[in-house]
Amino acid sequence: MRPFLTLHDPARARAYYEAGLWRPETFYRLMAAQAEARPEATALMDGRRRLAWAELKAAVDELAAAFEGLGLVAGDRISLWLSNRIEAVIAFVAASRQGIACNPSLHRTYTCAEIAQLLQRLGAKLLITEAGWGADRDRPGAEAALERLPGLTVWDAAALPAGGSPQAPAHDNPDSVAYLAFTSGTTGLPKCVMHSCNTLLANARDLARDWRLGPDDVLLSLSPLSHHIAWVGVGQWLFTGCRLVTDDPPPGSERLDWLLESGATYVMGVPTHAMDILAAQRRRGLARLGTVRTFYMAGAAIPPTVAEAFVRQGVTPQNIYGMTENSSHQYTHPDDATATIVATCGRGGPGYAVAIADPGDPDRLLGPGEVGEIVGRGACLMLGYFDSQQAVDESFNRLGLFRSGDLGALDRAGNLTIHGRLKDLIIRGGHNIHPSHIESLALRHVAVEKAAAFPVPDERLGEKVCLAIIGAAEPGELLRFLAAEGLSRYDMPEYFLRVEAFPLTPSGKILKRTLAEDAKAGRISPEPIRYQAKESA
Repeated sequence: MRPFLTLHDPARARAYYEAGLWRPETFYRLMAAQAEARPEATALMDGRRRLAWAELKAAVDELAAAFEGLGLVAGDRISLWLSNRIEAVIAFVAASRQGIACNPSLHRTYTCAEIAQLLQRLGAKLLITEAGWGADRDRPGAEAALERLPGLTVWDAAALPAGGSPQAPAHDNPDSVAYLAFTSGTTGLPKCVMHSCNTLLANARDLARDWRLGPDDVLLSLSPLSHHIAWVGVGQWLFTGCRLVTDDPPPGSERLDWLLESGATYVMGVPTHAMDILAAQRRRGLARLGTVRTFYMAGAAIPPTVAEAFVRQGVTPQNIYGMTENSSHQYTHPDDATATIVATCGRGGPGYAVAIADPGDPDRLLGPGEVGEIVGRGACLMLGYFDSQQAVDESFNRLGLFRSGDLGALDRAGNLTIHGRLKDLIIRGGHNIHPSHIESLALRHVAVEKAAAFPVPDERLGEKVCLAIIGAAEPGELLRFLAAEGLSRYDMPEYFLRVEAFPLTPSGKILKRTLAEDAKAGRISPEPIRYQAKESA
């Protein structure tokens, strides 16, 4: 097997095995066990077709044989540039069977040239893609960047080769690199995260156990298969044997139609997905979201109105915090109070331990209630960054704790509250302002659907705060509301912007950097506003 340089420490690995956080199970072995136990049960669905567990195993084995025929061996790398079709999941599990590291994190928004650059970094031997997928596939000559890569084979997902049965025994090392994911970093070249079956499954096992996910559940991922959230879902699917449904509604159907048709009980996405689903539900006058029991939301604050709308109809919101590097390690629990679900990301599970470090001295840990950088370590932490020891060095403190780059605080019960990104701090005349705090308060207003706080340049103070919203709230009334909710007058926005839609990442997060750049370049014109304390009387 071709080796990777990873952070895998044998002593720590033994401790994880002894604690039951790691187990001798690969993605493929879990799938094969489900196929043996429940061959006729539906395993996987997209808008085109569905597969039973036995059919899934046959498709996985055929593709694994095709990998063999291409000369791929354990330790090689393949990449997926696909829509949310089930072929992506089949390829992922087939790669696990062969010990091949699979890279599914190539977004539709990438150009062929960008994809070629990432594949060259990985040394990928195979790209599985589909016609027209990507930002510039319709441009003549765009695919030449892929064709020029030496040693790269390109397969169309609509016509994958049928390879018969694989000859080599199934790869049985759950600690080798199985998953490679490029981060969605906001600046510079993205880092490439390495995970094993065990580092991904440690989090999946925690989530499935604490949220009582079982074989009769239907897991619908509204996050694309190019985003890590979807693969957190894949881990839970393989562990529990539930049904996995991808975000691929049949032609002419909307997401709400697909949610109802699929019989989803557990939905995964980001708060924008939840808001859009609830808005569609209101337009249709539906009293309930079908059979949905749990709605997972990660990546941003959950507006109280969203949480309350779910609770009223018997759906439990699940507030999540995590990263590609450590999956959905921090999460609320089903018996948590609604206030805990809205205000915090919960206490998580045994697969990851969180602490708070002094932003000015990352080796000094802080106490309950103190705001600092979120750091941690555990069984669901990545194995390292592919091809970048420097990135590893910069991401850990001297205590061996992973530095998230996010600000947060822990209460005495261990629940984590997020205060934003270190780099997102708005510094107004030397005063640090946390955008996420302003956003979370603004989202409590009934006339605010979505909110984003971002910096606007100022000659004297360096930066001022602009609050952009989707919704009908008027700026003066919104400032008074923020004051009533406890926002300091020193943190008050001094610009306001009403928008019809926000620029979003492929995973549905608001691109505040784009808003800031547009304001700086004059492409958008925020309105100056001013809060006066006497107005709150």
